[in-house]
Amino acid sequence: MTLQLGEKHFSSAQPESAVRRIVTFRVGDRTFGIDVGMVREIKGWQATTPLPHSAPHVRGVLNLRGVILAVYDLRTSIGLGTTEASATHVIVVVDVDDKTAGLLVDSVSDIVDVPVSAVRPAPDLERDEHGLIEGLVLLDTDIVALLDLAAVIRDGGVEQQVAKAARPN
Repeated sequence: MTLQLGEKHFSSAQPESAVRRIVTFRVGDRTFGIDVGMVREIKGWQATTPLPHSAPHVRGVLNLRGVILAVYDLRTSIGLGTTEASATHVIVVVDVDDKTAGLLVDSVSDIVDVPVSAVRPAPDLERDEHGLIEGLVLLDTDIVALLDLAAVIRDGGVEQQVAKAARPN
């Protein structure tokens, strides 16, 4: 299963609006979201190749149409242990700071429009302790934590390892 969301997702020619479009996904009983413009595609689980000495939340790398893609286990990033990946899990392929990475999540839920005014700051304790949440949104009775993707992948330590793995011997 692969869902293409487009190359550079939404035109910057759109007028400035007070709405944020987010993709929501689940990890355990928690709901997270990221801006839809950061999502390149959503693909079914594919086994990864582990890299030695990588951070615990780095699942490994995989070949995505000739691009070596680092995959991060979001469950590990948020302190819930390691994902026992199965065919029902998905990888959300994202573009962050001119890098392409994958997030291993349980499932993708929806694409929703959220008023910018509805985004609340993350509690200071959360920011200090983990630094992964940029804001919170209440959707119906569910609280959606908006991820700071740069923070999720920042400490992965795979950039140099991916570059070394890509070099011919």
